[in-house]
Amino acid sequence: MLKLPRGAQWAGLLVVAALAGLGAYLASRDLLAPEVPPAAVPLPEPIRPSVIPESRPDITLTDRDGKPRSLSEWDGKALVINFWATWCAPCRREIPMLNALARENRDRGVEVIGIAVDFREDVLQYLQKMPIDYTVLIGEQEGMDAARAFGMDTIGLPFTAFTDSKGRIATIQVGELQRPQAEFILALIREVNSGAIDMATARARIRERPADPGQTGF
Repeated sequence: MLKLPRGAQWAGLLVVAALAGLGAYLASRDLLAPEVPPAAVPLPEPIRPSVIPESRPDITLTDRDGKPRSLSEWDGKALVINFWATWCAPCRREIPMLNALARENRDRGVEVIGIAVDFREDVLQYLQKMPIDYTVLIGEQEGMDAARAFGMDTIGLPFTAFTDSKGRIATIQVGELQRPQAEFILALIREVNSGAIDMATARARIRERPADPGQTGF
């Protein structure tokens, strides 16, 4: 496995994440006023996938036991694919909610997959103290390549892709996922899987739904 050095690439990723978090904090606390009028403060551009693939890419990464696992293993199931890292506070906050989603939706044909874009030893150490009840795949450079396969040229964590049972991507949600938002998307995916609506309708309804604060969806 190609090891990503703890140098330039990871430093850049950490700087992007840190600056994004600092900007959000300053904006929420209004610490930029009164020196700079709020109207004059430029809003950061949201991180968006460049081109979302129509269908889920079939990436392969190793699980916590070191076994290679491909997303095609879950063909026929709807997937909630969450990209995260141990150093990412919003990612860590999502885990209890994702655990609940995994338990409650497994019998409905939905699987949650966590993809840790992080150093393997850090992830394994973290899993010893934080139980995760769904499959966790781990990749350093490979994890970044997997994120790019989902259209994320600029990698901001966390982000979550939702697919139907045919592997088509309904949406990619960038930012901390909230329970009502996840349930809304999964309800639409169930309708797609049952044939009640088509994927184009589901995508349109997701786009029309008011975004949660700090959240962007596609």
